[in-house]
Amino acid sequence: MSAQQSNAAPEHTRLLIIGGGPGGYVAAIRAAQLGVQTTLIEGASLGGTCLNIGCIPSKALIHAAEEFEKSRHYAGTSPLGIKVESPSIDILKTVQWKDGIVGRLTGGVGALLKKHGVTVIRGWASIVDGKTVAVDVEGGSPLRITCDHLLLATGSQATALPSLPFGGKVISATEALSPTDLPERMVVVGGGYIGLELGTAYRKLGVDVTVVEAQDRVLPAYDAELTKPVDTALRKLGVKLLLGHAVQGLAAGGNAVRVRDADGAETEVPADRILVAVGRRPRTEGWKLDTIPVDMVGRAVKIDDQCRTSMSNVWAIGDITGEPMLAHRAMAQGEMVAELIAGKTRHFVPAAIPAVCFTDPEVVVVGKTPPEARQAGLDCVTALFPFAANGRAMTIESTDGFVRVVARRDNHLIVGWQAVGKGVSELSTAFSQSLELGARLEDVAGTIHAHPTLGEAVQEAALRALGHALHI
Repeated sequence: MSAQQSNAAPEHTRLLIIGGGPGGYVAAIRAAQLGVQTTLIEGASLGGTCLNIGCIPSKALIHAAEEFEKSRHYAGTSPLGIKVESPSIDILKTVQWKDGIVGRLTGGVGALLKKHGVTVIRGWASIVDGKTVAVDVEGGSPLRITCDHLLLATGSQATALPSLPFGGKVISATEALSPTDLPERMVVVGGGYIGLELGTAYRKLGVDVTVVEAQDRVLPAYDAELTKPVDTALRKLGVKLLLGHAVQGLAAGGNAVRVRDADGAETEVPADRILVAVGRRPRTEGWKLDTIPVDMVGRAVKIDDQCRTSMSNVWAIGDITGEPMLAHRAMAQGEMVAELIAGKTRHFVPAAIPAVCFTDPEVVVVGKTPPEARQAGLDCVTALFPFAANGRAMTIESTDGFVRVVARRDNHLIVGWQAVGKGVSELSTAFSQSLELGARLEDVAGTIHAHPTLGEAVQEAALRALGHALHI
């Protein structure tokens, strides 16, 4: 951690932000654009979890693993006529490449903050009261800064298991993203999106991967119809799935994980490395949040639809406020808070926040799923269009999966989109826009979509919901 600052730290600032992740840095940039004197405190690297040890590096590793797996595939028999010699991978060089991407992005964030005149303090913050923060600057003198507005953007951290504390062979996603070598056998504890994204990547890199999940299916937060293609692909890839199994801890020798099935039978799964990916929790400890009486909801800071806490002029955004813990949610909240402080009128009431799981195949959920629509008391029509009937999907050898639309039966207002398949993360923008703009089935069905693209499945799903799909 550097003790350097972008410019001299003020004794008082109008907006003081704790945390330089996606929410914090976006809030700082937008506030500065609007003429708000802004100071940002970050103890580690700008960009937070997302840029440094989350979204970006994980997608880089996933891409590298995908390319390596392709080359291994072409070392066999390919219907495309491609033939390569037995490939190998230098994981240290892969990590170096990944770190280069992270470095460019975090450096870019720093440059943007400097460009807009944001004061960045590299140090660890502790709350004194709702208007005062103490900062422990490594290699420098402690600081004390007062403010008119305090924004809490400290993010989240990996959840540990009492039976498998982090250390040694037991790692979190942070360590999994910067391996110095590849283990022969890895056990992934948790079948959610983090565990499956990284588990899939390691399997494609040639590691023997076993996923242990307490629920009876992978991605239990998603509806079953969406998860089936992912389950099938994992098994085809050679990932072993132990569903309905609970982790008990390490075996006596430390070289296996003890698991117990629903009937109480206990077995041991050999492991050279154990990735614990059972979720994340708001980072509310270690910086004296309890000094101020903000209302909480469990471990999360309670906020209203303007990201205000129960204390006047104390705001909170992103993962510290609970689910959904998504970088793009934090960014949107940060921008809004900056505008509110600058005197604008805003509320955080998005029609939907897209969620993407970068497994293979990818999964996208925007708005309500069919079960959620029923629970909300909505009478909806649902239709899906399979990629098996999509020309573009055929040409990229990825016909598993589908696009699904959920719309009200009475007026055809679209309330949700879901998709599973290769590259469907890129459809999430169209899904979100249709919900924000209040699109109806006829709007999407009547829009000319480029051919041949995966996006045609979006139009065909809408057409099918109206009863006249053209290609199925």
